[in-house]
Amino acid sequence: MKKLIKSSQEKRIKNIRSIRYSCDGNKVWSVDILFRNNWREDLLEIVECEKTKNDYFQLNVFGTTIDFRICDKYKLTEAYFNPHENTSAIQSIHNYFLHFFGDSMEYLWRTSDCENIIPQLENISACIRVWNSDSFSDMKTLENVFSTSPNLKWISMFPFKSAEPLSPDSKFYRAESIETVQIRHNAPAVFSHFKGRQAFLKCIRCEILNLIEFVSRWKSGEAFQKLEYLKMTVSIYEVHENQFLPGMEDAEGYVENQNFPQILNIIGAKHIEETKKPPTHTLPKIYEYFNHNTTTDPIISYSYVVRESDNRVASILIEENMFSFGVWDMTEEEFLSMLE
Repeated sequence: MKKLIKSSQEKRIKNIRSIRYSCDGNKVWSVDILFRNNWREDLLEIVECEKTKNDYFQLNVFGTTIDFRICDKYKLTEAYFNPHENTSAIQSIHNYFLHFFGDSMEYLWRTSDCENIIPQLENISACIRVWNSDSFSDMKTLENVFSTSPNLKWISMFPFKSAEPLSPDSKFYRAESIETVQIRHNAPAVFSHFKGRQAFLKCIRCEILNLIEFVSRWKSGEAFQKLEYLKMTVSIYEVHENQFLPGMEDAEGYVENQNFPQILNIIGAKHIEETKKPPTHTLPKIYEYFNHNTTTDPIISYSYVVRESDNRVASILIEENMFSFGVWDMTEEEFLSMLE
């Protein structure tokens, strides 16, 4: 039967991007299919058994007997588990999907419920949305959420108000993609510790020294080897305690737009001739919670930097309140050959 289904649905199965589990914190887990064209299809709900219902039918799912029923309202299949048996039910259902679709399929666990530990399922990646970090009494609680989670594909923290920083060794910094709105002055921590591929930051202030150090560490190959894209929206660029940087002796605390060329000179940026058209840097986002903007914002810049270790190029753009950094998977020679 499995072979018959797979052969008759071959084209459709190849178009599946991921199988996603979503947890809303109300003892309801939904499973859906996300296709490559961003079309989403509900597949299953996993809920706690209602003793008042008697229209269940039983199926053996990978060694576990599970009650099922068809929801009259949505015509959706519902799998039911007895109290305290949710882990074994989810484990069996996941093993079935794994056996049917194979381990090359992407399996995601999406949650905004940080009270429940994400189960350790084979080949699963976690996408965690923290709506309000103030709900955690201290950072240790939040750190425990990250440390006990499986492979972290994406983390969003909105807003992040705590003055207490995350540990430099926090698993947060090892997530493939992070999105954070930070109310207090702690955004530069990402510049120091991030080991993932994509970062989207919003903060009140950014010290120019941290920004320069970030680019310098990338150029030297000392850090951020996996980085593909970083975008920071900031209210104020500032020079900390009036400790001016070379070539910026005229800056007085806050950096105005006219200082941006000096910053580019300090970080050793190279420049494309104005008579040529720079290439546009854009990438598929590692993850987008609502499937709206599935690509990164384009970077079109005449300025770029080169990594010493492998001659890779990164486009760099500093605007009024935005810093964008996009890494190209090509050498400087290959990059310049694209110019029109």
